[in-house]
Amino acid sequence: MNGPVDRPRDPAGRPRQDRPRDALGRPLPHGAEGVTPEPEVALPPQEALARARALLAEGRPFSAHEVLEARWKDAPAQERDLWQGLAQLCVGLTHAARGNRAGAQRLLARGAERLEHYAAGTGPRHGLDPAALAAWARSAAAAEVPGDLPL
Repeated sequence: MNGPVDRPRDPAGRPRQDRPRDALGRPLPHGAEGVTPEPEVALPPQEALARARALLAEGRPFSAHEVLEARWKDAPAQERDLWQGLAQLCVGLTHAARGNRAGAQRLLARGAERLEHYAAGTGPRHGLDPAALAAWARSAAAAEVPGDLPL
């Protein structure tokens, strides 16, 4: 190969995936029908949570992660551990659904660490209990099948 593959880019010049993806975020062949991707726009906290909950209910933890990741990247510094931790839990569920137990355990543990750190602080909770979510993540990491995220 002579150089990098020219990839589609967004208006800011960041590379974008142009292949369709399945419900678990795996790339599909060009021309295949995949799930509708989530916009890469940070929703307000309650909207982001509502959208992530709906996507989880549809069995789309990868898409829920995308919604939470956009919120994390746009959040005030004091809230980033909350949003990143939630996104990591969704990635952990994605790995579990793909059959990658080791990856699921790692991401659930990382998400738990971030949420425990956040729970020890004074940042806004947005109606969530970060300590309870961290406890769920630790339990889910030890389980054969993680179960539903109590978001």
